[in-house]
Amino acid sequence: MPIPSLHRTPMATRNYQDAIEHLNTLQTSADTLEAAKAVRSRLNPNPIPKLIEFLERIGYTCEDLNKLNVIHVTGTKGKGSTCAFTDSIVRHARPNWRIGLYTSPHLVAVRERIRIGGVPLSEDDFTRYFFEVWDRLQQNGPRTPDFPVMPSYFRYLTLMAFHTFLAERVNATILEVGIGGVNDSTNIVPRPIVTGIAALGLDHTSALGKTIAAIAEKKGGIYKNGVPALSVSQPEEGMIVLKERAEASQASYFMEVSTLPGIGNVTLGLAGEHQLQNAALAVQMAHIFLHAMNGSQYRPEPLSRVPESFITGLENAKWPGRCQTVSDPNIKSITWYLDGAHTAESVFCCTRWFVNPRVGLCNSPTSTTVVANGTSDLTAEKFRCARVLIFNCTKGRSGLDLLGTMLEETQKLLLQYGSTEHVENFFQQVIFCNNVTYADGHFKGAQHELADAWVQLVPTFPTDSIHVVPSIEHAVQEVRGISTTFDRVSVLVTGSLHLVGGVIEVADLSSVAL
Repeated sequence: MPIPSLHRTPMATRNYQDAIEHLNTLQTSADTLEAAKAVRSRLNPNPIPKLIEFLERIGYTCEDLNKLNVIHVTGTKGKGSTCAFTDSIVRHARPNWRIGLYTSPHLVAVRERIRIGGVPLSEDDFTRYFFEVWDRLQQNGPRTPDFPVMPSYFRYLTLMAFHTFLAERVNATILEVGIGGVNDSTNIVPRPIVTGIAALGLDHTSALGKTIAAIAEKKGGIYKNGVPALSVSQPEEGMIVLKERAEASQASYFMEVSTLPGIGNVTLGLAGEHQLQNAALAVQMAHIFLHAMNGSQYRPEPLSRVPESFITGLENAKWPGRCQTVSDPNIKSITWYLDGAHTAESVFCCTRWFVNPRVGLCNSPTSTTVVANGTSDLTAEKFRCARVLIFNCTKGRSGLDLLGTMLEETQKLLLQYGSTEHVENFFQQVIFCNNVTYADGHFKGAQHELADAWVQLVPTFPTDSIHVVPSIEHAVQEVRGISTTFDRVSVLVTGSLHLVGGVIEVADLSSVAL
């Protein structure tokens, strides 16, 4: 699709929908993107010069980005949650400051990626800053032969975030890496205040490598000369590489972050036991950051207890779509449990969150059906409660492995909590759908392979309780239909952040979930 050329059109004639339409011209299909990532990792190992040229074409130098006072965060799982905790801590510790937060992906609206003071940009602000960047790129064409006029979708939004935060004169910026670290669009800030790495795992292996060590090599690329380099505890092969990366980059020091004493007594705003290490990393980064911003040149002692203002920040942190419980505002019998887990490690954490007496186990399905002549009469009475799984995973990930991880951990947890339930019957209905939001969207073929994986893992599961549907809207309709048969329905939605975002949109949960 050709890039629209609207740099001469007055701003008053351009609105938010125009900005979204222009932005979407920069998107690439998932298949093409995966292929391009694999090729880039071999043929174009250093895209940073291209990113710097884009930045200069909109009127900035890399040194200008140092004014943003950046906390730079990467990791395989937990980096977004760590950013959310860090943002909330700094905002509560310095309530008069303006704090910028840049994350990806978004759940419902792209404006969610760029926040100031914890609030996404308004449509008007998004439109204004979007077209200011667009127009500058149109007016200041490529300087290097064969360079494109416009960057890709993510790179454009990164440039726009930099421009927005500089224009808004934020006091601090929490910057989440998109993929990897060393070659990521966010990695053109010469001197962040502090850098941190959340838990490593195997994901995006076509671009980052197929081992923890290879992935650590890429992610450790955010460490900088003279900047503190932090990491949560990692698998040994990953930790060795991260320490080497910190030393090679001449980071001011390397710090392994373990869970803080007493942090387990804090009611974190983000649910799940795995959030303890993300919260601990956020606390130490915020501590180092605020120490530096106070003008101190020496290394602060790591915190041994959590300050009160930090506790308030941890308690009030929000990160939608991650281990999130949402009561349906329209159908009172439905409760949605949303988690965008999409790796084996994150599905493991999601399962440990959901299969818990305070979450999914509190609604044990008790049958009140009448049994006559040795058969169940499902129409005689309602079940008191039912659990439903809505699941999807994107291409390149193994549904069999992810579902297997979920069922294996569920079985262990049922035994741990002394439940009389069996893993085969933990969910009463399972729904597999495409990552197509609405029923009239482009049909790409239903995910029958996920249904096949489920049958392979749970051979006794009733086939009429396995639903394969072409869109997220169909999946939500299935749940609403199920809710007429049960008094109470608990719906676990996982496997993909796009799926979670689609459910929030289609089920009309935005007012309570975002």
